[in-house]
Amino acid sequence: MEIIFGVIFHFIGGFASGSFYIPYTKVKGWAWESFWIVGGIFSWLIIPPLAAWLTIPGFGDIIAGASHTVLMYTYIFGVLWGIGGLTYGLGVRYLGVALGSSIILGLCSVFGALIPSVYYQFYPKEGKDTISDLTNNHWGQLVLLGILVCIIGIVITGKAGMLKEKELSRDKEVATNNTEYKFGLGIFVAIISGILSACFAFGIDAGKDMANVANTAWQAIHPNSGNFLYENNVTYVVILWGGLTTNFIWCMILNARNKTFGDYTNAKKPLLRNYLFSALAGTTWFLQFFFYGMGESRLGNGASSWILHMSFIILVANMWGIVLKEWKGVSRRTFTTLIIGIVVIILSVLIVGYGNSIKPLP
Repeated sequence: MEIIFGVIFHFIGGFASGSFYIPYTKVKGWAWESFWIVGGIFSWLIIPPLAAWLTIPGFGDIIAGASHTVLMYTYIFGVLWGIGGLTYGLGVRYLGVALGSSIILGLCSVFGALIPSVYYQFYPKEGKDTISDLTNNHWGQLVLLGILVCIIGIVITGKAGMLKEKELSRDKEVATNNTEYKFGLGIFVAIISGILSACFAFGIDAGKDMANVANTAWQAIHPNSGNFLYENNVTYVVILWGGLTTNFIWCMILNARNKTFGDYTNAKKPLLRNYLFSALAGTTWFLQFFFYGMGESRLGNGASSWILHMSFIILVANMWGIVLKEWKGVSRRTFTTLIIGIVVIILSVLIVGYGNSIKPLP
């Protein structure tokens, strides 16, 4: 039952992540930077401490009692992840929900699995896997195979994007309905996002001491009840401070450059509607990690949890891509290429997840 509940929680989190951008499409008359930071204030500043307050008594004391080193690294990874989250929004903007999410999350899965092992090869730490562990063990070889398959899937989806771009340039009517589709720029920011978005998983690892304090306190009151379902909520608060820092600075720069500060108070725009949909998008976004933490506490395998989370997001994001008719007007060949690429990426995620699942316990 623990595994079943873990999978269900990851699906809910994946649905939230794959769906969070949809409310932004209902915002009217605001520049991208305006609705992104309004939603972000809910995602990174308002909802995380509220969730921690509701689930972890004394979460502020846990943060205050953490070492400066733990707080620093957790925050820094949050800043780096914030750049990934910022470019995620741009990637979805320029590539669409389906293609953008597939490429970004595929890359996120690759680097989330690979970068830590390379780091710990040079800076060994007890309990952490190195690149040598991956190459010399069956489970690790499966992880590397999954990474290779993921790269193939990304190449295939990228091919679908290039085919779409050619067809849009020939079809003026379809191109008019896809004015923000920019494959070259989109693929550039998608690569940056895929690499840096993996830093959220590193932030969770860096702040694990805080989660352990919350878990120990809960287990003292609830013995023999397994891990605390909400233990990661305290860590999220610090990680998301870092994410807020990055996104706030960039959005303010864009507001100044594009002279869009007036968006927030322009009575000629549907202000209430825009604030509500931006708040809904931001809240939905945070729910992905709220349920991710619940799923990880039940599955007990951080790496496999991350991979499972990614696969559900890819599935949901592409469902929305079809519902929103992002690929309307493209040829059957292009659409089939996209579907093949998505299937290959999901297959790669499952291979990596299986490799981590058969890894011997320490």
